[in-house]
Amino acid sequence: MKPVWRTILSVCVGLIAWMVVATILNFPLRVWLPGYAEAEPAMEFTLTMKIARLLIGGFSSLAAGAVARVIAPASRAAPWAVGVILLALFVPEHVRLWSKFPVWYHLTFLVTLAPLVALGATLWSRQTAAGERSASSVAESGR
Repeated sequence: MKPVWRTILSVCVGLIAWMVVATILNFPLRVWLPGYAEAEPAMEFTLTMKIARLLIGGFSSLAAGAVARVIAPASRAAPWAVGVILLALFVPEHVRLWSKFPVWYHLTFLVTLAPLVALGATLWSRQTAAGERSASSVAESGR
């Protein structure tokens, strides 16, 4: 596959990964966080609920970056493209919901979105590189 197509694919799959991870992590939140399921429709969250939502967004961003890096390991732009597209998708929603959440919540989510995607890609690269170094060390010591 040509690098440009691999990059485009990684961006698309990274965006899907963000949505899938956020959705999957939201299910336990509804079950285990008292009152969350009732607060969700009206978006009347407690501080604990807001922090939990931010953590879900953070984990989803890290996962999206890792997925983008797995698909297009040579592309430095792919994770940032995922983050910028997510930001473009979420800014209008946060503007619409501006009065429902405190400013710190909006800023925390929006300002960290793209950097966390990039961090997820970087962490995956480092983990993969460390694993390759470890595997080659084991292979060399066996000679």
